[in-house]
Amino acid sequence: MFKLLRFAKPYKKQIILGPIFKLLEAILEILMPTIMVLIVDKGIKIRSIPYILEIGGLMIVIATLGVTSAFTCQYFASIASQGFGTILREKLFNKIGTLSYSEIDEFGTSSLINRVTNDINQLQLALAMFMRLAIRVPFLCLGGIIMAMLLDIKLSSIMYLSMPIIAFAIYMVMSRSLPIYKTVQIKLDKLALILRENLSGIRVIRAFSKMDYEKIRFKNANKDQTDTSIRVGKISALMNPATSIIMNFSVLFILWFGGIRVNNGFVTRGKIIAYINYTTLVLSALIIVANLIVLFTKAAASAARVNEIFDTNPSIEYKDKLSVDKLSNKNRSLIKFENVSFAYKNSKKNSISNISFDIEKGETVGIIGGTGSGKTTLINLIPRLYDASEGKVFIDGIDVTEYPKEEIGNKIGLVPQKAALFSGSILENIKWGKEDASTGEIKKVAEISKAAEFIEKFPLRYETNVSQGGVNLSGGQKQRLTIARALVRKPEILIMDDSLSALDYATDAALRSDLRKNTEGMTVIMVSQRISTIKAADKIIVLDNGLVSGVGNHEDLMKNCSVYREIYNSQLSKGSDTDEQ
Repeated sequence: MFKLLRFAKPYKKQIILGPIFKLLEAILEILMPTIMVLIVDKGIKIRSIPYILEIGGLMIVIATLGVTSAFTCQYFASIASQGFGTILREKLFNKIGTLSYSEIDEFGTSSLINRVTNDINQLQLALAMFMRLAIRVPFLCLGGIIMAMLLDIKLSSIMYLSMPIIAFAIYMVMSRSLPIYKTVQIKLDKLALILRENLSGIRVIRAFSKMDYEKIRFKNANKDQTDTSIRVGKISALMNPATSIIMNFSVLFILWFGGIRVNNGFVTRGKIIAYINYTTLVLSALIIVANLIVLFTKAAASAARVNEIFDTNPSIEYKDKLSVDKLSNKNRSLIKFENVSFAYKNSKKNSISNISFDIEKGETVGIIGGTGSGKTTLINLIPRLYDASEGKVFIDGIDVTEYPKEEIGNKIGLVPQKAALFSGSILENIKWGKEDASTGEIKKVAEISKAAEFIEKFPLRYETNVSQGGVNLSGGQKQRLTIARALVRKPEILIMDDSLSALDYATDAALRSDLRKNTEGMTVIMVSQRISTIKAADKIIVLDNGLVSGVGNHEDLMKNCSVYREIYNSQLSKGSDTDEQ
């Protein structure tokens, strides 16, 4: 947890001053019972109202200073903890942005969200409580013991006996509750997962009439979490009555033996009252220590989860710049795969193996194959979303690992398999491809992608709001917007990962026709399950179980590639074999 305190450096002043003011409050609190001795043993004994008012006024001043110090510490603690959380959350978010797909796949999206939100909230709370109590509580314990000993060292034996008994009671409660607290957190995560699945998949749930099933599923998870919380609550609830009983017995023994000592003239009544206050103060501080231990235990677990991300080095590292002499060689293929194999992390089997092919500048290339044949894996290696396990991928004759991130990003426009849109307007979503795109450029790519057909029908047109994830748009509309987003940056290489699957055949054909007319010189790579989509491509790459089964145009593959022929025959009968655009 201390490793993360470097993010609190901008609030060093508050972190130092906060505990100082809290220490001042503790000092004033320690003084109060001793001042009370003066009122009881002097003011009341001699029945001097002016003296009582004088000392009472002093106590009011001390109490006011204590409250002011407490509020000041609280103010500093709030600023420091919230500022620390803000910086930590931002740094963690930035760190996640540097991770490659491999690390993100390993952590999981829901886990990363929980670490950025719940875990950092826990660390904020821990810092605030540390500033408010970490110095105050030990001082109260030590100061209370010393002041009690100064009042009457023989009575202190009661406090010495009470402290280990309270410590044992606290240990018994904590040793049983802390493991269950961890279980509660796990079950809370499970409950949040079910809730998230229900909210994100509400359309599917209703379409399959699974509302009752999901209600039962949520009810069971909720009941399980509730029962575990009640169980740990019952155990934790024992702490206050158990410690209160011990404290009250301590007070009882102090009054009993203190009364004997008062009768014998060894101690005054005021000192007995003060001694009871100090005993209560010390024992109460021990209870606060127990609560702090629970809090810091949770914070330590959260800190470990956050540090795990900070300590993870991205498997993909980019060069700062690309040397000019490497760019001079323009006689190579635009894209070249050289004996490339790739396996996902923790997978024993390669997704693609020993892949080799060339793609020339300006070519339209189709990639086809059965489900799980490695099509998406293959194209993800071109923009370096993953690094090849074996072999090399070249762009312009240069290994993709030599490219700076920005340069390889500018070369490639990627339309992912799953159309991902963001909340905002249609215009803002298209401008993701190019922030300074003009209105003319946006309208042109919207026409090429056939997105203009539905955009112009909206009352607000390009200012139409897109809901989170684009849920207010159809699958085909989302795909066309993602194509427009990739086209607006005018990339050298356009990669379309099965991004026409939701379009009808007529729109598919018209879009491909406009792409050919308006992307002269651009290399277009289209992954598709449809023969009709890639049939007219200059080159078709056929994948089968992670291997290249054939490379060539439609006619060549029909003659020489049995896998391609099988896909063709399964999709297009002689009667429906139309040569779509």
